[in-house]
Amino acid sequence: MSALHLPFDAEEMLAGLRPWIECESPTWDAGAVSRMMDLAARDLSAIGATVETVPGTRGFGTSIRATFPHADQGKPGILVSGHMDTVHPLGTLEKLPFRVQDGKAWGPGIMDMKGGNYVFLEAMRQIARGGLTTPLPVTFLFTPDEEVGTPATRGLIEDAARGQRAVLLPEPALPDGGAVIGRYAIARFDLLTHGRPSHAGWALKDGRSAIAAMARRILEIEAMTTEDCTFSVGVIHAGQWVNCVASECRAEVLSMAKTQADLDRGVAAMLALQGERDGVEFTVTRGVTRPVWEPQPGTMALYDLARDLSAQIGFDLSSDRSGGGSDGNFTGAMGVPTLDSIGVRGRGLHTLDEHIEIDSLPERARLAAGLLTRII
Repeated sequence: MSALHLPFDAEEMLAGLRPWIECESPTWDAGAVSRMMDLAARDLSAIGATVETVPGTRGFGTSIRATFPHADQGKPGILVSGHMDTVHPLGTLEKLPFRVQDGKAWGPGIMDMKGGNYVFLEAMRQIARGGLTTPLPVTFLFTPDEEVGTPATRGLIEDAARGQRAVLLPEPALPDGGAVIGRYAIARFDLLTHGRPSHAGWALKDGRSAIAAMARRILEIEAMTTEDCTFSVGVIHAGQWVNCVASECRAEVLSMAKTQADLDRGVAAMLALQGERDGVEFTVTRGVTRPVWEPQPGTMALYDLARDLSAQIGFDLSSDRSGGGSDGNFTGAMGVPTLDSIGVRGRGLHTLDEHIEIDSLPERARLAAGLLTRII
């Protein structure tokens, strides 16, 4: 039997995926993410994988590495790289419960990216059930910190990818269903304004508000956005008492650039903002960075194979570079053939409308099975 004709069943896949969605796993809750890893480890073990739990570091949850039996175990093969953390805090299920309606399924993390991870697990399950084999050894690596830039597990991912024939990332498909063959550079910055406290009622003029200073800086930073390099502030923390002039304010900036040169200019512009203004000190600290991933021949060969398989399945797989970062930035920048965003189709990722198109589960599982059995 061809891998493209394995008996993938959408309802069975939904039933298997539901416990993953109902196991909430926000990045900053290490215990919750580790519980999700335990659940995935159980399911991977049940289909014959040997699963190793990698302890978490820097306050993040555990990772898991699963290897499947293969005569050439230890030789270059295929790495399936995914993350199990989500942006949704604990309790999101109350607002975004798992539900199915009109050919769609909702739930926190179902699109980004538990649905895609489960698709590849199901592909390996059906490959084994169908008596098929993969030409190359297959390893799954699921990590806990992608949504915050992968500060703790970048080295783990790069070590796992080094020397592999291919890296496959079941991140959500592009809006038109396409795959990603390259990604722009991403940089994060931590901002701090340090002012002077005072009583906001009877000594307001004695203070120097870190919040007001940060607000002005945010407008200045976001105004630096161009078509080639963007800046956005997505996190801000400050203040404890409304009757106190805040002495500290912290914020986080995300910058995206199309080329490394654009990113370097953006980084320089951010760092140049540091200094004192009107009695408030402003500090910029560069955080985690995702390198530019440019499409290379190995990646394009992977894409050509995936597009051929997709045509046999019954859909056209487009391709594009993406402004959003992923762990594919790391493996692609290393020069390892990498194909990204071959996971489920859907809409609303990172929102309370996050959902997938149910018919994309068997569709993408067939694509996954085809890739796993055709990459040599």
